[in-house]
Amino acid sequence: MVLALLLILFPALERVYLAQLGTREASTLVLAVEGLTGSLRRYEALPILIAERPDLVRALRDPGDGALIDKINTDLEATAEEVGLSDIFLMDRSGLTIAASNHWKELSFVGQNFSYRPYFTMALAGDRGKFFALGTTSGERGYFFAEPVRDGAEILGVLAVKFTVDTFEAAWRDGTNEIIVQDDAGVIFMASREEWHFRSLAPLGPEALAAIAATRKYPMDQLDPLGATQTPFDEDFDKLSIAGDDGTRTRFLMQSREIPEASWTVSLLTPADPAWTRAAGMVALSALLLLLVGLIATVVIQRRVQLQERIRAALSMQEELEHRVTLRTAELKQANQLIMQEVEERRTAETLLRQTQTELIQAGKLAALGQMSAALSHEFNQPLAAVKSFARNALAYLDRDQPDKVRQNVGMIDDMVDRLVAISTHLRNFARRPGEKTEPVRLDRAVETALAILEPKLRGAGCVVAQTEGPAETWVMGGQVRLQQVIVNLLSNAVDAMGDVAEPVIDLSIACGGATATVAVRDRGPGMTEDEMASLFDPFFTTKEPGKGMGLGLSISYNIMRDFGGTLEGRNHPEGGAVFTVTLRRADAPSMAAAE
Repeated sequence: MVLALLLILFPALERVYLAQLGTREASTLVLAVEGLTGSLRRYEALPILIAERPDLVRALRDPGDGALIDKINTDLEATAEEVGLSDIFLMDRSGLTIAASNHWKELSFVGQNFSYRPYFTMALAGDRGKFFALGTTSGERGYFFAEPVRDGAEILGVLAVKFTVDTFEAAWRDGTNEIIVQDDAGVIFMASREEWHFRSLAPLGPEALAAIAATRKYPMDQLDPLGATQTPFDEDFDKLSIAGDDGTRTRFLMQSREIPEASWTVSLLTPADPAWTRAAGMVALSALLLLLVGLIATVVIQRRVQLQERIRAALSMQEELEHRVTLRTAELKQANQLIMQEVEERRTAETLLRQTQTELIQAGKLAALGQMSAALSHEFNQPLAAVKSFARNALAYLDRDQPDKVRQNVGMIDDMVDRLVAISTHLRNFARRPGEKTEPVRLDRAVETALAILEPKLRGAGCVVAQTEGPAETWVMGGQVRLQQVIVNLLSNAVDAMGDVAEPVIDLSIACGGATATVAVRDRGPGMTEDEMASLFDPFFTTKEPGKGMGLGLSISYNIMRDFGGTLEGRNHPEGGAVFTVTLRRADAPSMAAAE
């Protein structure tokens, strides 16, 4: 009877814990759906704007104009890089690509025919084309938007854009759940597990397979079912069991949401084993309690039979023992609750720690930009004043019928605008939130960008950077934006350390040795005391005056370098001043991979 009670209790407890688990993780599904929906809506309007460019009409009318095609290739490449698109390409009415943003790559779209793609046929018919597929040229998955290129009412060709989805999957892999995205045919084209790509939870029908083959949407040899078993749990959740390559099955609690505009189904798969473990623990605890009570009852009965004359003493002992059992049971329950609470608190603390670190990194960069605001204002005002002066001169020369002078002044205006664009580009990249992964990056380029960002501050302080010539290209493992931030922090600290120096000089060098590369930044300031060096990388420790620093720059830089697998060290230089050394693992230059 006791065994039957426990067998009934276990499924009920497991169901309760599964429902709690699914409700707690529902916000993760909402975030994933909102991220995908936001990207779709952001890129959907771009083909309309790009297709209105007059150069595209002229190129479709005269595809043999090589100079015009070269100009369009360059414009499309700049546009794709600016808005974060993978590719932009122009096709004539036959589906032949005559210009593309990846024209310079080995696997360029130029010369490829995509008339078999639904986005092309839809746009050629005058509608907006939408389609997700595996690139037949690049082998990369992406979502395509396409719009007709019109000359009046006549459709001359199709302009298509593509954005990839790898960044979403990389973010999903950091979580404890699995996320899959299925199309209207049931094919999993996005997943936090790469081995699930192009699989399905159920076998595909012949019509779906024929449609996929006709549009070359996915590789036909990979369209295999996952061997999944799906059963309803309640109105919001399903139970899902997926067989692995080794024959073992993994149980999940699945909840799904639709993205109607793309006909996608986004599903969150939460591992069900924690709920099973909690239910088993509660059943085991209940069994122990029942066993303990049964043993107590047996002892009491035996003692009553054997020692009738000592009934009062036996009853007293029984009451004492029951009281101790009650206390012990309460202690066990309290200990179990404390352990569960501690586990949840640690998970929350880890999440808050990661969020806080990201916010501190962003705060440090924005604080640095705030400190440079006056110099940046001067840096922008000079070119703007020059532009205004050249514009007035151009008008005067135009009135005098001196076109050569007008052309010269317009060229100078163009140079000033390029300078403003370069400054704003550096600042925009520097202020961007760090979401990049660790990969091969150019160390020398990060140093050049950091110097460009700090150039107004260096010039305002009268500081000279004595840079030692290093290797032409130095590749290291890191992240371009965060590595730039570390170097900016070190250079900015060096300038601040020489506030009282008449002729401030910063020594900057890049060196390679074996499997590592180093960047050394030395100032000519007063150096550091032993107490300051002991607390150098502690958060909120600073030697600057109040209001001139939060004490976070070196701490954030130290943690960034640790994420890269590198080191950051600080010491006094024998000839005076302080020197900070960044050490990173060297990496091979990445290959030029083509992408559709």
